[in-house]
Amino acid sequence: MSKMLKFIEDGCCAKCRHTKANPCPDMVTCLADGPICHDDKACVDMMKDYAALMKRDILEKPAIFVGTGTCGIAAGAGATLKAAVEYLEANKIDADIIETGCVGLCSAEPIVDIQVPGQARVSFQKVTPENIEEILTGVLVDSTVMDDAVIGQFGKTWENVPSIDEHPFFKHQTRIVLRNCGIIDPGSVDEYIARGGYKALADTVKNSTPEELCDDIIDSGLRGRGGGGFPTGRKWTFAQQAVADQKYLICNADEGDPGAFMDRAVIEGDPHRLLEGMAIAAYGIGASKAYVYIRAEYPLAIERLKVAIQQAKQYGLIGHNIFDSGMNLEIVIKMGAGAFVCGEETALIHSIEGKRGMPRPRPPFPAISGLFGKPTIINNVETLANLPVVVAEGSDAYKKIGTETSKGTKVFALSGKVERTGLVEVAMGTKIRDIIFEIGGGIPNGKKYKAVQIGGPSGGCIPEQHLDIDIDYESLKTVGAMMGSGGLVVMDEDTCMVDLARFFMDFIQRESCGKCIPCREGTRRMLETLESICRGRKDEKGNDSLERFRSVVYIQRLANTIKDTSLCGLGQTAPNPVLSTLNFFRDEYEDHIYDRKCKAGVCKGLLTFSIDEEKCVGCTACVKKCPVDAIKGAVKSPHYILEDKCIGCGACLTTCKFNAVIKE
Repeated sequence: MSKMLKFIEDGCCAKCRHTKANPCPDMVTCLADGPICHDDKACVDMMKDYAALMKRDILEKPAIFVGTGTCGIAAGAGATLKAAVEYLEANKIDADIIETGCVGLCSAEPIVDIQVPGQARVSFQKVTPENIEEILTGVLVDSTVMDDAVIGQFGKTWENVPSIDEHPFFKHQTRIVLRNCGIIDPGSVDEYIARGGYKALADTVKNSTPEELCDDIIDSGLRGRGGGGFPTGRKWTFAQQAVADQKYLICNADEGDPGAFMDRAVIEGDPHRLLEGMAIAAYGIGASKAYVYIRAEYPLAIERLKVAIQQAKQYGLIGHNIFDSGMNLEIVIKMGAGAFVCGEETALIHSIEGKRGMPRPRPPFPAISGLFGKPTIINNVETLANLPVVVAEGSDAYKKIGTETSKGTKVFALSGKVERTGLVEVAMGTKIRDIIFEIGGGIPNGKKYKAVQIGGPSGGCIPEQHLDIDIDYESLKTVGAMMGSGGLVVMDEDTCMVDLARFFMDFIQRESCGKCIPCREGTRRMLETLESICRGRKDEKGNDSLERFRSVVYIQRLANTIKDTSLCGLGQTAPNPVLSTLNFFRDEYEDHIYDRKCKAGVCKGLLTFSIDEEKCVGCTACVKKCPVDAIKGAVKSPHYILEDKCIGCGACLTTCKFNAVIKE
């Protein structure tokens, strides 16, 4: 049992006599700032020492932090954790092992931090069972740090070890939502409270009316981080002013975009921040029940969220009569099946109600008539995770970050052809070039940058000539892109933009709910057109070639029709990948259409392979690997490829050791 919970159950001190039956309404403030109801020195010192212990400003024994978010586990953190436990047991070292979430630098996982009493915490990258013994021995026994594995230190007590803030991945970031991720134990409510957690909620319910809270959020300039960017405070006001016997808050943690994993990482690394944000939002709109709609494919996030909800209930941070204010809040986890369309508000509501996840026409908007016909506000994880900071530090401080129309920060999932992948949080107004080349480290293997897909299937591609555009809701629209949920997928010169559009259109077509004809049939026709563009002559029959050219002529008109007539926002943005790539990479479309060539060498139907007779030694390795028996030739004699039979799989190219196979 934690000390703080014991304080609540047994009475925090002789003067207060607060117990579980008579809880201290200022417990959160006391732990964060020291007791406020009296100045008893013993109690003051006890609370200060406990807070410092929970923040690890002081240590009683060494602490080892292992990043066991989903990305860390996928990289082998489970084996690393086991090796660390075995090392401590074998060497009879008394140390705490704490599992944390992802600090953001996913490409460096597994990440392990080590802190010993009197020294700063040091972070190490790519820690495996093979090198963890050397790292632990160095820090715990020899008081040295392995230079080749170190990321940086939190503080400045180790000589010749850089600060983690100087690391190129972190130095250009402004971390608000992610400030605790990878740092704290996500399973400890005490640690979250000791770092100021739930104080914003306490101050809000004690000192502000719901109307004042809504006004503060409007003044802060916080906009929805789920894609549309609608002002959060204004959205709340609609529900707050609605008259109803029941109101609901929904946290959208469905996160269906390919390449997006921000919400999952926030919940895994700092679940109490989300709960506090939800409680603040619920107070603002007058909701007494809230749902976290999360995809079932996030088992670790769900488990940590369940633990956090239970802890918050034990401490009276959610539930009945929160902070003796009369506010009640029940939070329920609702697992979804992973349908992309359930990211749309009305489809999500239908799913929670037990219906098929399909959008409905609006108005009425959910803020007036939403879940079970009651006023409902839906915010995504990142929006809600901003609230504790906005409230605690004030709207004036928050709106100093960002641009004129886009305030605060934005979290991105940086992935694809970039050196350092992971979670990035930057101030609005940061240039995309800085994210990719400063934070991300640029394109690996000396390749040339081609584009970055921002906003997932509903977003667009940003080519090199627009790399200096600012991260801003309005700026991105000028180049045919949108903020979206925050996926950033980087592509290099080996990426075929037609194939990329085909990938996203295939995803959108499969995920279409099928309710409206423009989205259901229009995206199917667009996908068929893209597939025909990527098809070789030998795969065509009858009038296929004529149909191919006719469909190409109308693809842009079809895209605009889908945008104008689809029922929901997902359908209206479905053609964006095609329109964006057509706009900036029309030459690649023309190569595919007229010359039947894919310069990136990706579209198999347009590839041709031949064998250089001067280099071929007749080893027959390619013959054995060819799945369709398209390579002929005698042993120790030059071989040749039957073009009509070749399917463009490239097996011969990867098999040949003499560079005799030519790809065109």
